[in-house]
Amino acid sequence: MIILGVDPGYAIAGYGAVEYKNNRFRVLCYGTVTTKAGVPFNERLETLYDGLSDIIDRCKPESMAVEKIFYNSNEKTVIDVSQARGVLILAAQKKGMSVFEYTPLQVKLSVVGYGRAEKNQVQEMTRLLLNLDGIPKPDDAADALAIAICHAHSAGPLMRFKNATGEL
Repeated sequence: MIILGVDPGYAIAGYGAVEYKNNRFRVLCYGTVTTKAGVPFNERLETLYDGLSDIIDRCKPESMAVEKIFYNSNEKTVIDVSQARGVLILAAQKKGMSVFEYTPLQVKLSVVGYGRAEKNQVQEMTRLLLNLDGIPKPDDAADALAIAICHAHSAGPLMRFKNATGEL
């Protein structure tokens, strides 16, 4: 199963595609889609959509896992990130992909085994699970890979059952 993890943002959206087969991970690609400050917001959304669409075409994931928005104290930021998240989900939907959502707590529990894990602990476990030489950079890409790992751990058994029987 090929999973695309996405860490949504309107300035920087992290992505990471992994293949999960026989309880092993293989990294296909990771990085960020970035938009320029000062550009009209609708153009930034278009850049995110086009960028993620290109990544989907290149990596051919079967599903996308995206982080749920965690509300912070800045209403404008959460609204803008929510709009960016919607555009990223639309890109996956238009490519016929299944989309799954995970909270930061679910990602931490799945990757580290502890819901209050620190960011550096999640990054180090991501590195270990993916057998990488170093922690993926930038942080947005590392977060996206952790989201993909979370989906593999959460949906892997169900997806294997579906693939074996043709039904879920």
